[in-house]
Amino acid sequence: MKTTTRVAVIGGGVVGCSVLYHLTKLGWSDVMLLERSELTSGSTWHAAGGFHTLNGDTNMAALQGYTIRLYKELEEITGMSCGLHHVGGVTLADNQDRFDMLLAEHAKHRFMGLETEIVGPEEIKKIAPVTNTDGIIGGLYDPLDGHLDPSGTTHAYAKAARMGGATIETHCMVQETNQRPDGTWDVVTNKGTIHAEHIVNAGGLWAREVGAMAGIYFPLHPMEHQYLVTDNIPEIEAIIDGGGEHPHVMDPAGESYLRQEGRGLCIGFYEQPCKPWAVDGTPWNFGHELLPDDFDKITDSIEFAYERFPVLATAGVKSVIHGPFTFAPDGNPLVGPVPGVRNYWSACGVMAGFSQGGGVGLTLAQWMIDGEPERDVFAMDVARFGDWIGPGYTRPKVIENYQKRFSVSYPNEELPAARPNRTTPMFDTFSNLGAVWGQQFGLEVANYFAQGDEPTYETPSFRRSDAFEATAREVRGVREAVGINEVHNFGKYLIKGAGARAWLDRIMAGRMPKPGRLSLTPMLSPKGKLIGDFTVSCLSETEFQLTASYGSQAFHYRWLLQHADDSVSIENISDKRNGFQIAGPKAAAVLSACTRADLSDFKFLDVRRMTIGMTDCIVQRVSYTGDLGYEIYCDPMAQRNLWETLWAAGKPHGMVPFGMRAMMSLRLDKFFGSWMAEFSPDYTAAETGLDRFISFKKNVDFIGRAAAEEERANGTDRKLVAFEVDANDADVNAYEPIWLEGKVVGFCTSGGYSHYAQKSIAQGFLPTDRIADGLEVEIEILGEMRQARVISTPLFDVEGARMRG
Repeated sequence: MKTTTRVAVIGGGVVGCSVLYHLTKLGWSDVMLLERSELTSGSTWHAAGGFHTLNGDTNMAALQGYTIRLYKELEEITGMSCGLHHVGGVTLADNQDRFDMLLAEHAKHRFMGLETEIVGPEEIKKIAPVTNTDGIIGGLYDPLDGHLDPSGTTHAYAKAARMGGATIETHCMVQETNQRPDGTWDVVTNKGTIHAEHIVNAGGLWAREVGAMAGIYFPLHPMEHQYLVTDNIPEIEAIIDGGGEHPHVMDPAGESYLRQEGRGLCIGFYEQPCKPWAVDGTPWNFGHELLPDDFDKITDSIEFAYERFPVLATAGVKSVIHGPFTFAPDGNPLVGPVPGVRNYWSACGVMAGFSQGGGVGLTLAQWMIDGEPERDVFAMDVARFGDWIGPGYTRPKVIENYQKRFSVSYPNEELPAARPNRTTPMFDTFSNLGAVWGQQFGLEVANYFAQGDEPTYETPSFRRSDAFEATAREVRGVREAVGINEVHNFGKYLIKGAGARAWLDRIMAGRMPKPGRLSLTPMLSPKGKLIGDFTVSCLSETEFQLTASYGSQAFHYRWLLQHADDSVSIENISDKRNGFQIAGPKAAAVLSACTRADLSDFKFLDVRRMTIGMTDCIVQRVSYTGDLGYEIYCDPMAQRNLWETLWAAGKPHGMVPFGMRAMMSLRLDKFFGSWMAEFSPDYTAAETGLDRFISFKKNVDFIGRAAAEEERANGTDRKLVAFEVDANDADVNAYEPIWLEGKVVGFCTSGGYSHYAQKSIAQGFLPTDRIADGLEVEIEILGEMRQARVISTPLFDVEGARMRG
């Protein structure tokens, strides 16, 4: 056995073999895979083997499309069969909400180039003749759906990897992973020790245990999953004898998926009375076993299936497959470099391995070899969860995700499991004021404050929700008087040291502010893609505060640490520095009433330390509302006292609390972008307009400079613009296609309703050469073509007089 390698991939399921293959495909041949038993042990061998492209995240859907197209390439490379059956698949909708979701997904597919189709009950009956379409409104047909041979596909990946120079060691159990001072790893196995530059944890059912060897907790949990294979069914035999094959059918109402298996059918369930497996750890001696049959938990599902697919009622059951597979709390994979641990990579939690495994392997290989993946993969980035997460949170969220696997996913839905979990000192106070809570990165965040007969629960919907009027009231309060909310949903970082300014100049593309000032700046990857949009506040020549997205703090903190040097200290203070934002025309009067500091020369983009009431604070003259406003930061231990001070000073001025629903409406008035909507690693600074904050004059080779300068010289093919939309009862959410002259020419990044201007507003990308103020386009919202026009004049404070005055 080899004793040194560039990469040691731990785990020989479909994901581990895909990672191994893609590393060789992209040029790293000194790689090896370590499998404790045989390839496909764990959850791969008993998988149903289905694949599909449908996914709420467009980049995940694109990677699933890549995975599916890859199988023919694997067959050509290796001469092995993956057992491909491209039979197509239809997802059913039995109510308007489910149909709205399919309409939204179909619209996304248009600009992605996926050829899906909305079909009615009669067409569904022709496509999938064993389906009872009573009560069905319609469905979404995808010709790429299908199934394959799990074992054959995994071995094809393995053979292709070997052909590229990779080594595979089976019956090689990893017992320890020990990191050396230089960041490389000693991987101790029953066959000896391997010195590896990088480790990839593709441990599947054992990913938790493999991670624990390095002191890493992976938020994963296995769930029991059961599917049935029937005896021969005459209706299926007739289709086969006619030269056809029955397509997949996904029935969300019945929590089931169905496909042809041989001359019968295979049907699996995501049942409500589900069961977590191996709560205290996956046994090392588990491998090619199955779990005992458990028909009790799927009794209701089977009865529903008999009504939807009547042929099942008279079919005998040939076999029952009941085995575990692993979920993360949101059901997406955990992929990428593990924050805080050098040269340790995750490829875990890929529960849909035959839909996603190829895309996961490609993404991780690009990340390792090129330093960044080609597309934004935050939806499966291991850094989307923080170090606060533990088994007590993971397990109920995994159960919830399993139960909702086929449920409608609404853009405004707030899932209840494991909540509230993390709260600020204001939680009880805000709850008493009527706060209706959402969550971000595990932290409770007020969406709005219900008053009178306003709903204390926001009903999930694809259309304008029942929180519409409450949000409008809060917007009016900010624009006409003064509003207050927390700044806890900002990620915050403290950069200190003699080299802080020089280091930030290299990390950030923008100008670094002088003491007492702040600036806005993009943070770029070497390829010029956006890694973040930051506010940089200079507290002194040796101390800077950075603020950005709270939900991306592990992602951003990982990047900062990866580029750190000895001249600076970097601390994530996201939960160590909290406070409030006050905004609106009376904000200055409120602040003046509770501090002795002189505010007469406190200009826009100034930052100062001052005492407010009894609380020492850092105050910044800036606001995401686009109004006159201040961000006020303090020690969380003093936050309640600061609240009493501000609230007492604000009441005579008509102060109102406002939440994130109002905040996201207010920002539309100024066309402000939002991280992971208008700004993400999919886009560049010039495409999004953030290039206006790049300091090309500074004599620093900042990260991404060459790419940004090239784009500056050559221009971009697309740019972000704002639209006024003639919407009905539904506004843009994200990824709706933009039509011009009968063709899809762009897509929306986000949108909503401006309660101030009483207009539906969207932002999105158009080809640069077609952009013109007033350009008429159409935006497809839930299957309807809505007229829209490009607008360039902000809806509020056009000259910035209130914000800057």
